[in-house]
Amino acid sequence: MLNLALLFAFGCFSLAQLLCLYRVMRATGFSDRVLALDTMAINMIALLTLFGIQRGAQVYFEASMLFAMVGFISTVAFAKFILRGDIIE
Repeated sequence: MLNLALLFAFGCFSLAQLLCLYRVMRATGFSDRVLALDTMAINMIALLTLFGIQRGAQVYFEASMLFAMVGFISTVAFAKFILRGDIIE
């Protein structure tokens, strides 16, 4: 039963990842692209966590934590660039 739930979750998050990738390529504004990239990072964290549950290895959970930190920092940097036009003051 767990394998069936994992396969369903993999399919849902993979579809969401593809839709976000489409949004990154076809968005009209820069802020829409940043939001889609942030959502892609969240979906990747979910996929890494699901893969860790499926494999039973803790290394994937650590990788998802690192990916979360990098995704947060990049989103903040993009938002600062949109607001001010410069990241480093």
